[in-house]
Amino acid sequence: MKYHIKDESLAEAGRLRIEWAAKSMPVLNLIKERFSNEKPLKGIRLGACLHVTTETAALCQTLKAGGAEVYLCASNPLSTQDDVAASLVVHDQIPVFAIKGEDNDTYYDHLRAVIDAKPQITMDDGADLVSTLHQEKKELLEEIIGGTEETTTGVIRLRAMASDGVLHYPIIAVNDADTKHLFDNRYGTGQSTIDGIIRATNRLIAGSIFVVSGYGWCGKGVAMRAKGHGARVIITEVDPLRALEAVMDGFEVMPIKDAAAIGDFFCTVTGDIHVIRQEHFLEMKDGAIVANSGHFNVELDLESLEEVTTARRTIRPFVEEHTLKNNRRIYVLGEGRLINLAAAEGHPSSVMDMSFANQALCSEHMVKAGKNLENTVYGVPKEIDREIARLKLSSMNIDIDTLTDEQEKYLSSWEMGT
Repeated sequence: MKYHIKDESLAEAGRLRIEWAAKSMPVLNLIKERFSNEKPLKGIRLGACLHVTTETAALCQTLKAGGAEVYLCASNPLSTQDDVAASLVVHDQIPVFAIKGEDNDTYYDHLRAVIDAKPQITMDDGADLVSTLHQEKKELLEEIIGGTEETTTGVIRLRAMASDGVLHYPIIAVNDADTKHLFDNRYGTGQSTIDGIIRATNRLIAGSIFVVSGYGWCGKGVAMRAKGHGARVIITEVDPLRALEAVMDGFEVMPIKDAAAIGDFFCTVTGDIHVIRQEHFLEMKDGAIVANSGHFNVELDLESLEEVTTARRTIRPFVEEHTLKNNRRIYVLGEGRLINLAAAEGHPSSVMDMSFANQALCSEHMVKAGKNLENTVYGVPKEIDREIARLKLSSMNIDIDTLTDEQEKYLSSWEMGT
């Protein structure tokens, strides 16, 4: 078995952490039990480009239980948990190609190693796997049944490919499932982002001015948690509806050029490029802390920051000090990469339970239906979304009402009024 990880001796520590995470993933555990009996993925080669975390390990175990040959690489150079990678290789015999801190060349070598397995289903977190396949291995595209995509950023890229007519197989946008973005993006990103910033800096959030760029579901979560820590939260947005929503939620809203001069902490969560640029860095006060929790570090214009940097040093793990030409110091966290995974452990397993339940069930759906789908981006089937919500509530011992026959008739009729 080919693989490339940091250290096999870390496997036992990784196994214990995977076990701990799985205890809070009851929905995925139920799916794993069914998959073990039914083998819906039998004989399928599945290539996954995901954050190599304890929760991802639980997903990979579920997919393998369903009969899939699973090949895994990291979707970000700083998000790999090396002990988890070792455990998957040693204890589960799953080929993993991921090392925390790998350089860009190694990152793409690892992507290509998964592609070389000739996957029939792809599972992506940011669309790098799909993009590389389409650019470098077009001869393999005919063998692919379909794929899934986990992130807002990845869905944006894939819809652009579909719009341009260059997407060669169907993709299910797992990110768009209600049981994913309403919970993973909001509660998972919110908690884990603040966790990463605090772990990296050990700075007090209370009493600070915390600037959040982007008020999608991830931005809402970050803003909510920063406010809960006692920060004065400022939102920067380009969408008038989201900006209005932020105002109604009690936050200040202003352009980034105005927020730059007053913020203590900055965090981008937009999915777009160069949200914080050179002119904004130069406006920041001495000691400003800048982080990103969007999928790619391009949200921060680090190249233009380098142009106005006169001195640079790593002052503590995941904290890089930039002394600018105006003699102010700016602190960039985690190389501008996903701070919740670079400096912390990512989302709590209880929220990833639903996201990865979507991944598992959508992979099963794609195996069954993929050959009849067009080469575009699809939403998660409503029956899958609702079933995951039902299972999650059941695992929490929560019951809900059901419609009476009279209520169902009323909702499907037009005759009855007041």
